[in-house]
Amino acid sequence: LTVGRCNANPWHSRPKLSPRLPCSSQRSSSTSGVGPMVWDKTVAAYAQNYTNQRIGDCNLVPSDGPYGENIFKGTGQDYTAVDAVNLWVSEKSDYDYSTNTCASGKRCGSYTQVVWRNSVQLGCARVTCTSGATFITCNYDPP
Repeated sequence: LTVGRCNANPWHSRPKLSPRLPCSSQRSSSTSGVGPMVWDKTVAAYAQNYTNQRIGDCNLVPSDGPYGENIFKGTGQDYTAVDAVNLWVSEKSDYDYSTNTCASGKRCGSYTQVVWRNSVQLGCARVTCTSGATFITCNYDPP
């Protein structure tokens, strides 16, 4: 991965981190009622291209591309994909299954994207921005 420079590699190149681990474990049928995702090189390439565009500013701006998307920015430590997915999944407590909406005044769109039943392919990427912050995006297909 990166070490404080503009050189960005997809997180799946990191030996300790399986690209399917964070999302497939979070999407286990016992916890969410949906099956695991499959890593997709095309979706991952899209994610990497977009994260590369965020190196200079690390802004949490959606890519507005053809895929579903979650984005993450963290400062103060070297965040991993697992950290990002755990943050997105933590929104579960703010999701009302009976109405299929977020609790009043709460955000839960990142959680619903992680467990979106139609999404079966995943691609993610991570960069260290020039500010030192970590930017991670996961894209989901179909959205």
